[in-house]
Amino acid sequence: MGNVDTFCADTANIWRTVGYFLLVFKIVIPIILIILGMVDLGKAVISSDNKEVSKAAKSLLMRCIAAVAIFFVPTIVSFVIRLVDTSTSDKYEVCARCISSPGGDVCTDAYNENFGD
Repeated sequence: MGNVDTFCADTANIWRTVGYFLLVFKIVIPIILIILGMVDLGKAVISSDNKEVSKAAKSLLMRCIAAVAIFFVPTIVSFVIRLVDTSTSDKYEVCARCISSPGGDVCTDAYNENFGD
């Protein structure tokens, strides 16, 4: 432990936890945004005011766009990091894999190598 080349493998449990939090947030936050937009639209429809319905529909559309963006941000960031990382060493691959798929084999294997089964 303590070697820069094995930092990600040594801290795999932390990266796995971060990965699980990101997984939950990228699912829960978009659902909440869409539900809130639907509630606002429902209130506007019940009020029978065309101006309010139009405003609520626009708000729902913006929230849906934000929800899709939030869902894909971790994937886009991971893709950009892989494009930028041109080094031949894979010392940060474990960090990236643990964050992007916390239950994956790379993260589990790195954790088991350092802390046992």
